[in-house]
Amino acid sequence: MSGRSARSAAGPAAACGFAAAGRALRCARALGLTLGLTLALMVCDLPAALADTLSIGLSSDVTSMDPQWNNSGPNVSLATHVFEPLTLTDRNGRLVPGLATSWRAVDPLTWEFKLRPGVRFHDGSELTADDVVFSIERPKKLEGSPASFASFVRPIVEATAVDKGTVRIRTATPHVLVPYDLNSIMIVSRKATTAAGTSADFDSGRSAIGTGPFRLVGFRRGDRVELARNDAWWGTQKPVWDKVVFRMLANDAARIASLLSGDVDAIENVPTADVAKIAADARFTVVRQTSWRTLFWHLDQFRDVTPDVTDKAGKPLTRNPFKDARVRLAISKAINRDAIVSRVMEGLAVPASNLVAPGIFGYNAAIPVEAYDPAGAKKLLADAGYADGFQLTLHAPNNRYVNDARIAETVAALLSRVGIATRVETQPWTSYLPHARAGEYSMSLVGWGSSLGDNTIKNHLATVDEAKGYGAWNFGRSSHPEVDRRLDRDFTLFDDRQREDAARSVAALALKDNPVIPLHHEVVTWALKRGLAYPGRVDQFTFAWQFTGSRPR
Repeated sequence: MSGRSARSAAGPAAACGFAAAGRALRCARALGLTLGLTLALMVCDLPAALADTLSIGLSSDVTSMDPQWNNSGPNVSLATHVFEPLTLTDRNGRLVPGLATSWRAVDPLTWEFKLRPGVRFHDGSELTADDVVFSIERPKKLEGSPASFASFVRPIVEATAVDKGTVRIRTATPHVLVPYDLNSIMIVSRKATTAAGTSADFDSGRSAIGTGPFRLVGFRRGDRVELARNDAWWGTQKPVWDKVVFRMLANDAARIASLLSGDVDAIENVPTADVAKIAADARFTVVRQTSWRTLFWHLDQFRDVTPDVTDKAGKPLTRNPFKDARVRLAISKAINRDAIVSRVMEGLAVPASNLVAPGIFGYNAAIPVEAYDPAGAKKLLADAGYADGFQLTLHAPNNRYVNDARIAETVAALLSRVGIATRVETQPWTSYLPHARAGEYSMSLVGWGSSLGDNTIKNHLATVDEAKGYGAWNFGRSSHPEVDRRLDRDFTLFDDRQREDAARSVAALALKDNPVIPLHHEVVTWALKRGLAYPGRVDQFTFAWQFTGSRPR
């Protein structure tokens, strides 16, 4: 039964009861209204309307409503409700039309995008090519971004509005990734953004004028985001919810408690220890999906002396052990991935050898998962001159990935067993990310999800080159000139089969000497009240308009 038909034919008082009437009266007094009992009882229709409100518990904080300010998964997931890119990905990670209905390479240096006709921003203004050009140029101009989107538009030297429905993009060199890169660039209104212009104006709602399935109603950092349905949205899968409330519940226990108490209708990232219990509860449904997110460690390879490593007496080492490939291999061999998957992740992960998950473009099945070999790790350390080991501090977030703090603690214990006395420092993601991106840590944990293996190599293992958009997430500053040359060539290949073969090859080369240490691919989960349905997505995004069904009474 829908929310709008839930009232009894006997009238509002019979449907709501005296308790609901009392709530209505208290609500009226709180609003400073002088209402008679009859009107107050009419207000008790409100609980029925609330059936058309979907409440979702998020596992990470949303830090900004500016869709081009902070390239962080929670921000991108939430922003996609209000804003949209030219290209989208479906639930399996395949590229599909978004605000662009089609795109083509006119020549090796030129791409043309045709915009979806009749799309309007939330303020009623028409989406035009001028807004797209503005949106492509804006990320390069945003200073101080904690995780910039600029790398996605660096290869673009010019974007031109041919007419109001056509955009042409020119690159300095042939660049096959343009349609994929623009999947990460949300289109904003030139008018609304120029009128205000700061990220704070997006948070307040003044500039948060998008084309997406929902409009921003309110944003309270660290607490919630409130959205209202955009009835003029162009999409075919119309939202069934009048309103959506996203609650930021980074604490696992708080998120589960909110679900069990009925405060939220669904949660993402069910704590691994609770999945079986929730799945067995007749009130809920658990959705599982192997995701494209891979967790791995970055290692400092650019400093001669790295800050978080000392000898056993606490004296800084005179050389950086992570510059030695034998030490990096020793660390990889010291990690028992099967134990992490079975014990820490409760089976909700897959041991990793690549930086992208199986099935993703460019995944190389010939790269083996490093076997757990503590004896081999000790020998490699001794061969590298560290027979007595050393001391190390690991850094990791504690509220971004599934069991991230526990994973760090487990890896620390495993490294300590082979002679690397290891301690752990964790922080909330919003505090951790700026330091990790700046390369301040000797060994830092990150997770990454992508539909393209070669694009992941570009971001994490290419030599840092801001002008080319290479190495934007290369926390360890590793450098392999041949990898850079291969990527330069591969991104000119317009034949998908040729390019995927090349992507597998460059992955093998890039990962050969362990510049990063892959851990596992996450299996993502959602828990929903019985009666609701969600398809699950490899990108782990939680999209409210894809929730269907109705909530139980």
